[in-house]
Amino acid sequence: MPSSPNLYVYHRGEIIPLEKAFLHISDLAVQRGYGIFDFFKIINGIPLFLDDYLARFYESARLMHLPVLLTPDELKKVLYRLMAQNQIPQSGIKMVLTGGYSEDGYTPAAPNLLITQQPITLLTAAQVQQGIQVITYSYIRDLAEAKTINYSTGIRLQPHMRAQGAQDILYHQNGIITECPRSNLFIVTHDNQVITPKKDVLKGITRKNVLEVAHQKYATVEGVVTLTDLAQAKEAFTTSTTKQILPVVQVDDQVIGNGKPGTVTLDLWQDLLSLEKQQALVRV
Repeated sequence: MPSSPNLYVYHRGEIIPLEKAFLHISDLAVQRGYGIFDFFKIINGIPLFLDDYLARFYESARLMHLPVLLTPDELKKVLYRLMAQNQIPQSGIKMVLTGGYSEDGYTPAAPNLLITQQPITLLTAAQVQQGIQVITYSYIRDLAEAKTINYSTGIRLQPHMRAQGAQDILYHQNGIITECPRSNLFIVTHDNQVITPKKDVLKGITRKNVLEVAHQKYATVEGVVTLTDLAQAKEAFTTSTTKQILPVVQVDDQVIGNGKPGTVTLDLWQDLLSLEKQQALVRV
């Protein structure tokens, strides 16, 4: 939670100071970890790719049988009111829809919609040029197409990840790669094909944007990616809203390519930055 006393949040129908926002312990988000969320980035006061994020938010709610009581246009108005109240030009907004105040701690009730805004810091060029190490773990998320609030496995594995000197975890099942806890994975083959897993993954908005910019220069594929494919790849990288494109230079004990961020990855990173800068110039 940010320390600033001046931040405001949308809390169950009204915009109030952050310090006054609380949920009752009967909420299914507390009792059972039941709910969905989404998160988008604001640059120069402009929300990037907002319609895509809202579409995914409503789809996650549908998959989890949680009604959103606001229409997309009504929700947009709330978001812009909150942004006007907080005045944080570079920030992120998280929308959380909970299972509601359940009478028996199991049955969903009227969902609670919570919206928070916090400053964010994006990765520097030096961090991107360094790349990251990931470790693999056999696991597949339940209802991967929905952006639920259940991140128990990724959180539980953090001590193990840090003990291995890694910065992220890569999920797979029977050697077939799916995703990282908070990002999608891409590989680049030696003939410069850009490939990302298609099944049992959350369809990231940055993933979508990377596929679009990559398609203009390279052959792009959404399909099956195995651990063997990754070990033999020329390059690999992850994509997410806050980290944009982050090169993967080692997986477990396997160095990817020459152990440095590859030329295709860095090229796509620049293209993604350009696309985001174009979005940040668009006034709604």
